[in-house]
Amino acid sequence: MATQHERQRQQPLHILFFPFFAPGHLLPAADVAAVFAARGARCTILTTPVNAGIIRPAVDRANDGGSGTVDIALMPFPDVGLPPGVENYMALTTLQVDCRAKFMRAVQLVREPFSRFLANNRPVDVVVSDSFFSWSADAAAEHGVPRLVFTGTSVFARSCNESMLRSNPFETTTANEGDPETLVSLPGLPHRVELRRSQVMDPGKQPGAWAFYQSNNAADQRSFGEDMAGSGANINADVDKDCCLRWLDTKPAGSVVYVSFGTATRFSPAELREISRGLDLSGNNFVWAISAGESTEWMPEGFAELTANVGDSRGFIIRGWAPQTLILNHPALGGFMTHCGWNSVLEAVSAGVPMVTWPRYADQFYNEKLVVEVLKVGVSVGARDYYASAMENHEVIGGEVIAESIMALMGNNEQGDAIQKKTRELGGWLGARSRRAGLHTALSDG
Repeated sequence: MATQHERQRQQPLHILFFPFFAPGHLLPAADVAAVFAARGARCTILTTPVNAGIIRPAVDRANDGGSGTVDIALMPFPDVGLPPGVENYMALTTLQVDCRAKFMRAVQLVREPFSRFLANNRPVDVVVSDSFFSWSADAAAEHGVPRLVFTGTSVFARSCNESMLRSNPFETTTANEGDPETLVSLPGLPHRVELRRSQVMDPGKQPGAWAFYQSNNAADQRSFGEDMAGSGANINADVDKDCCLRWLDTKPAGSVVYVSFGTATRFSPAELREISRGLDLSGNNFVWAISAGESTEWMPEGFAELTANVGDSRGFIIRGWAPQTLILNHPALGGFMTHCGWNSVLEAVSAGVPMVTWPRYADQFYNEKLVVEVLKVGVSVGARDYYASAMENHEVIGGEVIAESIMALMGNNEQGDAIQKKTRELGGWLGARSRRAGLHTALSDG
């Protein structure tokens, strides 16, 4: 007769995934859970009802494959005074600043349902929780469960952020302290990485954000192991992806630039107007994914006709969630203007699509350094300001500059040709590695 220890060992490993409430965190976590489930683990994703709807398509595909099971466990989203249904960071882009503070308060309050789940669903062998849930390291330890960190960002950006938090180069960069053009060096990295003061988080000006990242990093250090077509979510059922793909089918190979800045990035009307001018001036075909609730008052005269979303129009506008991996892997794609979120960078490189980089906050300026200076698969639009808040006003990049960056990437010129060639080589190398490993990675950005 088997002993209790032997019976326990016969049970599959139970992994609890607890991703942050944003598409760029939820979807990669669901994909990782599917990989573990396919290898025999019992995987549960703990989230709220609205966020469950975001990952449901990915989970259903994993379960339909028959090689493993991923379960979704529901918990209530805390009542912090947000409008009904606002349970995801993506929904905050059109709301007031105080709503973001309420949302982050809710992020702290979900500790209680998280702990209750661990208490009522034994055994959980390991927790894989988002770095933004810094309290989860202690909460998991209280139940004797090891916690692994899910960061959803690149090792390069992670290293840059670690260097920032450990050394605080602002304390050692005393020359021209008030000059946003002063270069800040990040020590301890194999490559020389320098950014302007305006491109990185200043702990003196953003003490709250600095403390947030320090708290996350400290919790991560205490954690265990600190170290295509069907992809994405059905977040906006109104998006007619077939219409977009049919429009792309009418365009010559490599002629279209795709513009998307993720689900949490917000531009002022003046910035949107300059982006539209830049797309017009570039002369290229384009697909532009913008917020579903964005007004059209910023559109310059004639731009609506330019983006009629018909075969002979130069532009196609998608409002809301875009089928990004399908677009990037379409033969008509020649370039991608991106905020440099890590999921977007991964998808672009995997598809062999070079980038026009326009970082705004978080790890994005670090990712730009990797794309433009280390991998050499992109052109910078010249963004200089770190946005600590979506409501901040910064220098507006002109349409002429935007058009110039697009043409440098997409045009028949020495720089563009070299970047295109390098991107194809890197994309082919990644594809070969994935095929040899028997894995298919399909990540979608927030």
